[in-house]
Amino acid sequence: MPELPEVEVVRRGLDQWVTGRTIGEVAVLHPRSIRRHAPGAPDFTARLAGRTVTGALRRGKYLWLTLDSGEALLAHLGMSGQLLVQRPETDAERHLRVRLATGERELRFVDQRTFGHLMVEALVADDMGTGAGVPGAIRHIALDPLDTAFDDDAFAHALRRRRTEIKRALLDQSLVSGVGNIYADEALWRARLHWARPTESLRPEQITTLLAEVRDVLREALAAGGTSFDALYVNVNGESGYFERGLKAYGRRDRPCERCGTLIRRDPFMNRSSFSCPKCQPRPAERAPAVRRASDAGAPRRTVRK
Repeated sequence: MPELPEVEVVRRGLDQWVTGRTIGEVAVLHPRSIRRHAPGAPDFTARLAGRTVTGALRRGKYLWLTLDSGEALLAHLGMSGQLLVQRPETDAERHLRVRLATGERELRFVDQRTFGHLMVEALVADDMGTGAGVPGAIRHIALDPLDTAFDDDAFAHALRRRRTEIKRALLDQSLVSGVGNIYADEALWRARLHWARPTESLRPEQITTLLAEVRDVLREALAAGGTSFDALYVNVNGESGYFERGLKAYGRRDRPCERCGTLIRRDPFMNRSSFSCPKCQPRPAERAPAVRRASDAGAPRRTVRK
């Protein structure tokens, strides 16, 4: 699934090619691609046709085009979604789902697996206290680490309260957005932290280091145009990113760690995979389960008076 760098690359392309243009004819070619737009295709097309795009914005893995109506066209790319800017005469892609005429160019939503979606949403105040308008469907999504309003101290406090594995916390979009499986593994490798490390055990300096590494890997991936393992992720011009060449952990099972030479290990994780170095990122000891004494079973708790 595209993560922050890939989505940001697409957003920048949309801002260049679509912002300021007026939407003409809108064609929905596959209803699943607008399944979350509850009123259906006729309402979807009516709320877009004739509207002018005023900007292209992003929050985590979501991006949206703001409209002069005060609404927004919200997009989530899912596993294989692409937003392409093409000339109208260009042959239709095999998995073309939605097309929007924008003058000399045409905005196309192409999605092989149809896990992505588009919807028109009103802009509302978000839940992050920024005062910015965001589509209502994503008002709960947290800021990403590259956002200037991201609060490091609040993140550290919330992280330690989660009492979960550090990688699960990094993938929790209500805590921090934009970080997915690839960049979580890369940042944890750089920070020398195992993905199963309990969040409550992290020292303040370790959280500071981890945040710095998350930011560095996101910025480097963004500069490289994102990570493309196949032809499914491309920018608006159909070009792939090349950060795959810089990966140190993700996808490198049984290849030597570039830091110590130990073979990278793959572990199953949430129906996906986690990659780490057994030496640089030692696995934490298993937590001992809380066990009540047999003599305490069924006994009422005593109240201690102060």
